[in-house]
Amino acid sequence: MSNIALSALVVAHNEEDRLAACLDRLGFADEIVVVLDKCSDDSKIIAMSYTQRLLEGSWDIEGDRRNAGLEHCQGSWILEVDCDELVNDELARCVLEAVKTSSYGWHEVPIDNYIGVRLVRYGWGASFGTSAVPRLSRKGVKTWGAQRVHPSLTWTGTKGPRLGGALEHYVDRNISDMIRRLDSYSTAKARDMRELGEIGSTANNVRRVFSRFFKCYVSRKGYREGGYGLLIAICAGLYPLISHLKAKLEND
Repeated sequence: MSNIALSALVVAHNEEDRLAACLDRLGFADEIVVVLDKCSDDSKIIAMSYTQRLLEGSWDIEGDRRNAGLEHCQGSWILEVDCDELVNDELARCVLEAVKTSSYGWHEVPIDNYIGVRLVRYGWGASFGTSAVPRLSRKGVKTWGAQRVHPSLTWTGTKGPRLGGALEHYVDRNISDMIRRLDSYSTAKARDMRELGEIGSTANNVRRVFSRFFKCYVSRKGYREGGYGLLIAICAGLYPLISHLKAKLEND
């Protein structure tokens, strides 16, 4: 049994512009583990100023990369943080309290999503964003699926209450960044669909444009965010259709 209570896990691919800010917020953990995936910039140099617990490699599948990081952690509990996320003080306190007292296997943490400097609270969902993520878990209870984007999760532990505080998620720098993310996500999703032989039908994915738009813009109150909420709903609606068409019409 490890005497390390909490590991903070960060996965980086050429993140020299924001890795330090992310790692600066993780000093409350007993160890910091950084996975360096195909890094050709100064990410390794930056990471080494915070920790010697580095794992270097090359992964094409997001789930495989994240599982390798989980295995490399020595803590009894693991907090996963992406490079575009910052742990706020309240979340840090809640994580430490959960590590000391929780009888559960895993907990969700709230997400504050930013587009540029604008905090966007409403409208996220339908595979294009979320307001909470299952990031704090006991070692061994969580396994990521073998998908390139939005990998599935398998659990062996029970879910506990959602923690307080938030991960400050700088999801898109601007609207152009949001559109590039839609392109990147749909390309990765299309590859997964082709490999699984589950491309689906065009008619069904056209229907999903409207159902997902409604879910984000109306059910999740994206209308309260003005133009940003409209953009999120449009991207969320188009994501499955564009993924389907790329899987159907392209081969790479």
